[in-house]
Amino acid sequence: MTTPVTARDRAKAERTDAILRAAAQLFALRGYSGVSLEEIGTAVGVSGPAVYRHFSGKQALLGAVLIKVSLDLVEGGRAVAASVADDEERMRELIRFHVGFALGNPDVIRVQDRDLPHLSEEDGAQVRRLQREYIDIWIAALAPVQPVAQDELRLRVQACFGLINSTPHSTRQAMRSKGTTAAVLASMAYAALIARAG
Repeated sequence: MTTPVTARDRAKAERTDAILRAAAQLFALRGYSGVSLEEIGTAVGVSGPAVYRHFSGKQALLGAVLIKVSLDLVEGGRAVAASVADDEERMRELIRFHVGFALGNPDVIRVQDRDLPHLSEEDGAQVRRLQREYIDIWIAALAPVQPVAQDELRLRVQACFGLINSTPHSTRQAMRSKGTTAAVLASMAYAALIARAG
């Protein structure tokens, strides 16, 4: 039997989500070492000590930010891959999914690029495992449309992520025209994945 969610439970979940969003924004702006729990609390209207009701400390908060986004990517990637029967269209849908994620979450991408070394050993291991799972989803989708060795498939997928992920926080114009940017990125990513070597 499922316990009904109370208004207090909902409020706590909403506050936790708000803390995660504020942490991602502040970490992206100033880096993990340049942000205090007090500043994160202030950003969501609570005291620094109140943040401890949700997270055991700043490192745990960083872990929660990066684990959540990694889980979202794996779950979203699996759902996309399972929903499309055609090989080429499956690959294109995965690209569209990741482009949408990258353009919608530039703060988290910047945090992951820069602050991964600050994770605890346990959280770091979980994030790396989830990242490998996500890459494997892409490799399985790419293999039927790009019949090359496994190592090259992995290289192509990781290079594609680099292309997509670098755009939201490297080009201001990209954030002013998301529709056009998404279309250009998706087209470029697919072309990169299926390009002939040499």
